[in-house]
Amino acid sequence: MAIEVRIPTILRTYTDGAKQVEGAGSTLDELFDDLDQRHGGLRARLVDEKGLRRFVNVYLNDEDVRFLSGLETPVKDGDTVTVLPAVAGGDR
Repeated sequence: MAIEVRIPTILRTYTDGAKQVEGAGSTLDELFDDLDQRHGGLRARLVDEKGLRRFVNVYLNDEDVRFLSGLETPVKDGDTVTVLPAVAGGDR
C-alpha cells in the first residue's frame, strides 16, 4: 500500500492529468521528493526554500500540516495527502 496524494487541477499537468497519484516516504518532505522523481517539477510548485509555499495548503487525512509538523509531518502507507491551492479574491 502507498500514500495517496490528491492533486488539484492546476497541478495536473505535472501528473499527466491524474487526479491522484501514489508515493512513498516517512515524512511529507520525503513524500514530495518521491513524487518529484516520478512527476518532475511538482515539488517546486509545493515547496520553496522556506518550506511549504504560502499559497499551497496541504492536508494529511483532513488535518492541515501547518498545524502538525509541516514538511516533517510523519506519513505512512494508507494515508491520504490532499494538495489545495489557496483561493483569494472576490468582488469589491
